[in-house]
Amino acid sequence: MHLRDLVQYLGELEENNHRAWFVMNKPRYDILRAEMLELVTQLIADITRFDPAVAACNPKRALFRVNRDLRFARDRPPYKTTFSAAITASGLKKPSQGGGPAYYFHIDARGNLLIAAGEYSPPADRLRAIRNQIVNDATGFGKVLKDKGLNSSFGGLQQKYSLVRLPKGFDADMPHADYLKLKGYMVWREISIKKLMPSDLPDLLLADFKTALPLVKWLRTAGPTL
Repeated sequence: MHLRDLVQYLGELEENNHRAWFVMNKPRYDILRAEMLELVTQLIADITRFDPAVAACNPKRALFRVNRDLRFARDRPPYKTTFSAAITASGLKKPSQGGGPAYYFHIDARGNLLIAAGEYSPPADRLRAIRNQIVNDATGFGKVLKDKGLNSSFGGLQQKYSLVRLPKGFDADMPHADYLKLKGYMVWREISIKKLMPSDLPDLLLADFKTALPLVKWLRTAGPTL
């Protein structure tokens, strides 16, 4: 994947975020989108070797659209300035769809690569199922929290988005009570790709996704996502 060209394109799109510029530069977008699709297709095949559950994930559906949904925010720019994808066992990439744990990454206009895994802002019923599983499988969740790979690569489970109080039905004396307040169960890290060789990107993503496997597998124990 031509990372320098991608970052250049996204930077220009950020400065010219309107339909006329996008249409004029559509050939550039199409080339970069095809390269992204090729990368995600290969990633799915490689991830399947250690996580067979994602084998049926459709690469085209794993990619996020560049167009924003402006139905409820017409004053926003019409195009996203990231290229992103979420690989899931269900094939559903949006948290609102209840797609379950995902292997996610995006590249932005400043050349930053975000690598993440888990469930970001899942719907209320799914979030409650995960919280119930934390209580019911305190030992298993504790192993995830102590996983050396997760802590070394990602710094452990993200606690950035959390409730002030415990959600209704949960008590302070329950196992891992602080983690019951979380609005999502994710690990992530961000690095600059400006000095990264394009050929290194697939291996970098794959290594981090494999490291995140214990969290992904544990989240699946919380029950069906659909």
